[in-house]
Amino acid sequence: MEDIFVGRIMSTSLHTVRRDTLVEPAGQVMRENDIGSVIVVDSENHLAGILTTTDFVDIVAQSQPKAETTVERYMTEDVVTVSAQDSVRDAAATMLEHGCHHLPVVDEDEGVIGIVTTTDLASYLSHGRTPHSGPSIGTATCR
Repeated sequence: MEDIFVGRIMSTSLHTVRRDTLVEPAGQVMRENDIGSVIVVDSENHLAGILTTTDFVDIVAQSQPKAETTVERYMTEDVVTVSAQDSVRDAAATMLEHGCHHLPVVDEDEGVIGIVTTTDLASYLSHGRTPHSGPSIGTATCR
């Protein structure tokens, strides 16, 4: 199977939140869309962080009071990313190296343009096609 670019398999249907979004609405976005992460962006759509289902374990365990906790408190800020021009093989290697399941795809000018997950990679490898037929899942965050 030939290697292709990340841009061919990434999901462009992104769900984003801001740093000051409360964790409850962020969790509702994840649940309603059956996704494993939300991308945290600034006012110019540039990556500020990522919040995953794994982060919600910390939120439930540590947060008091939960209703007033913002995404910024638990999001990963030093996020490992890829570009749409990176090869799928390189993206997979990055995920293995950092032990993560979500890689935001960023463009220097446009900010966040997509996300690649382990589900996207598995679908491509098993079917030789782009996945986009189901939700992006996974829990570990690249730090």
